[in-house]
Amino acid sequence: MERTMARNALAFSMILSLASLLIFHVSGDNSRVGQFSAARYHEQMRQLEAFKTSLIGRPSISGSAISLTPSSAPPLQAESAPPRVYRVTEYGADSTGKSDSREAINKAIADAFQGPSAGYLMEGITNLGGAQINLEGGNYLIGKPLRLPATGAGNLMIHGGTLRASDDFPADGYLIDLSPSSASSTQEGKEGSSMNSQLASSSTSYNYEFITIKDLMLDSNYRGGGISVVNSLRTSIDNCYIAHFNTNGILVQDGHETYIRNCFLGQHITAGSDGGEKNFSGTAINLMGNDNAVTDVVIFSAAIGIMASGQANTFSGVHCYNKASGFGGTGIYLKLPGLTQTRIVNSYMDYTGIVAEDPVQLHISSSFFLGDAFVLLKSINGVANGVNIVDNMFSGSNKGVEIVQLDQSKGPFKEIDQVVVDRNNVKGMNVRATVARGAAQGNRSSWTVDFNAVLLFPNLIKNVQYSVSTSGSSFPSHALRNVSENRVVIESNVAVPANVFVTVDQA
Repeated sequence: MERTMARNALAFSMILSLASLLIFHVSGDNSRVGQFSAARYHEQMRQLEAFKTSLIGRPSISGSAISLTPSSAPPLQAESAPPRVYRVTEYGADSTGKSDSREAINKAIADAFQGPSAGYLMEGITNLGGAQINLEGGNYLIGKPLRLPATGAGNLMIHGGTLRASDDFPADGYLIDLSPSSASSTQEGKEGSSMNSQLASSSTSYNYEFITIKDLMLDSNYRGGGISVVNSLRTSIDNCYIAHFNTNGILVQDGHETYIRNCFLGQHITAGSDGGEKNFSGTAINLMGNDNAVTDVVIFSAAIGIMASGQANTFSGVHCYNKASGFGGTGIYLKLPGLTQTRIVNSYMDYTGIVAEDPVQLHISSSFFLGDAFVLLKSINGVANGVNIVDNMFSGSNKGVEIVQLDQSKGPFKEIDQVVVDRNNVKGMNVRATVARGAAQGNRSSWTVDFNAVLLFPNLIKNVQYSVSTSGSSFPSHALRNVSENRVVIESNVAVPANVFVTVDQA
C-alpha cells in the first residue's frame, strides 16, 4: 500500500513539474510556444489533465525512476477531415420512388467530384479519396441516366439501394452511364465548376479508374440497360441485381479490367421453366473490351448470357440458364474470330451452351453442361488454333446431341492446330473428341478401325499409334497402310488371328 502511494505521489509531483514547465514556456517572451492562442493553451491543459489521469489510474508503474521526454507526451491531434459519404436523401432524393430523383443523386455525385482530392491514380486520373454515394437503402425513380460530371477521376463508390427507370426513360440509355459524354450531360446546360473543368480537360487516355458500383438493384423497366462502362480502368461491379433490361444488363466497351462478380442478371425475373422463355431477348453482359473478369454470376434470362468481343477475358463460376439452346439462346458467345484468348472454368451451362467463332486460344474446363447443352465451334475464316475443351461434364436426354459441334456453313475449318477435346465425362449425349481409341479383331490380314463416330473434325488424323497382338505361332510383318476419311487400315503380310489397338489424334 505504501509503495503504491509513493508511486502515485511521484507521478503527481512529475505532473506538477511538467505543468509549471509548460506554463513557463507559454508565458515566455522569446518562446515560439508563447505565440499560441488562448484556445491552444486550454487544449494543452486539457491534454495534460488527461495524461495525469492516465498515469494516476494505473495500478503500478514499473521502474524506480521515471523520465519524461518531449517524445513521450501525447501528440497534438490534427483537425479531422469531414467524412466523404454523400447521402442522397440530404440532396432531396425521394427514397420512396414516387418522384424522379435523378437530379438530386447527380448533385451528390457532383459534390463528391468537388471535394478534396488525394493526388492521382493513373496519370490524369484525380483520386477522389474513396468518396461514397450512399443510396441509404432507398428506392429511387430515375428519368435519365446517372452520369458522372466529368471524366478523369477515380476512387468513387455508388452503393446501397435500388434504381428504377421511369416509363419515359431513354430506350437506349443506361441507369448508370460511365461514358465520355458525361462531362457535357450532367450539368444540364449549366457552367461546370473549376474542378469539373480540370477533370474534363485531363490528359488521361481513360475516362475513369477504380469506380465501384456495389450492393444495388437496377430495374431498367424494359427501357434500355443497367450499367454502361466505357473506356474505363479497374471498374468493379459487385453484388448487383440487374433486371428488366431490353438491350444490355451490363455493357463494357474498351478500357481494361472491369470485374463483375457476385451478380444476378435477367431480363425477366424467373427461376427457370418460364412459359415466355422463347421470347427472351437482350444480352445480360456485353464485353467489348479486354482483360475483364466475370466471377460467380448468375444469368437467369436473356437471349445471350455473355457476349464477348474483346480478348483476354476470363469467366469463372458463371451459371447460365438464360435461354435454352432449343429456343435459340446462347449462354456464352465468343465473337472475336482469330483472337479469342478466353478462359471459361468452373461454370454451369444449364440448357444453354457456348459458341466460339474461329477460336484461337480458348480454354474450357471443369464446367458442367446440363440438358443437352454443348460447345459450338463456328467457322468464319476456317481457323481453330490452341483450343482446349477438357475435363468437363456433359449430361443430356439421350437424343443423340453431340457435346462439341462444328458450324461450317460459311466454309470448313482449314487451319487446325493444337486443338484438344478430350477427357470429358459424358452421360446421355454423344462424345466428340480430337483423341480417340479403337480396336479390331479377327483372323485376317487387314483390319480397319473407323473413328468417324468420335472424331470432331472430318477427314483429319494427324497421328496414329497402334499395336498388334496375335495368338498364332507366326510372327507376321504389319504396317499402317491407309489413313483417310477418319479410318485407319492396318495390314499384315499373312492372315493371323489378332487384336489390333489404335490411338489417333487430330491435334
